[in-house]
Amino acid sequence: MRVAVAGATGNIGSHTAAVLERHGHEVVRISRSLGVDLVSGEGLDAALNGVDAVVDATNAPVGDSAATAEYFGATTRNLLAAEARAGVRHHVLLSIVGIHDVDGNAHYAGKRTQERLVGEGPVPWTIVPVTQFHDFAAMVAGWTEQDGVAAIAPLLVQPIAPADVGEILAELVVGEPQGRYTDVAGPETQDLVDMARRTHQALGRDVRLVPTWSGVFDARMAGEVLLPGEGARIAPTTFDEWLRTLV
Repeated sequence: MRVAVAGATGNIGSHTAAVLERHGHEVVRISRSLGVDLVSGEGLDAALNGVDAVVDATNAPVGDSAATAEYFGATTRNLLAAEARAGVRHHVLLSIVGIHDVDGNAHYAGKRTQERLVGEGPVPWTIVPVTQFHDFAAMVAGWTEQDGVAAIAPLLVQPIAPADVGEILAELVVGEPQGRYTDVAGPETQDLVDMARRTHQALGRDVRLVPTWSGVFDARMAGEVLLPGEGARIAPTTFDEWLRTLV
């Protein structure tokens, strides 16, 4: 099968593309660095020529809710329109568990826009809600780290290995459209502050972490709002197993 991966140079897109190729599929990598601009649509028609299915694993630059929604809106509309012209039979969107239960988060607002457009769009679809990735905690700490100190919210999450996400997306995109797929998560719940501490420890870094709800994530994301729902698909790789790959 000929499958296009949007966001193919990113964390999840690169894993997905590698799995697809390992299983014998022809992969078309879509990203701005490879000459295809989803915002303007430049290069999309040529890239999707003969493509059977598409995985959208793109991300948005940091911005407020309006800017993020505008970015995801433009890229999703352009991608879906080009897919319709090319006769693409299946669009798979990587989304996030819990985005419909959290207000005030710009990225989540953008993802809700993206989901709505896919659901209303012309191409048969599967939306895959996934929990936070194993490398999420260190990334969040890095947003505020200064002079060896970082503020981080004590989120309760059930993180998943990026490689496991790639495996699942590659499996689903070559199958039939399923509409909204079940939540996908890792095998264990974790505290984000502890995850960041252990990741820094594995990397040999000394960072003092300050738990707070006054940063990027506020108390509206406390409790179980980011955890998967009942009947979730559980990926196999634990956080400890992932940490060992960093050494």
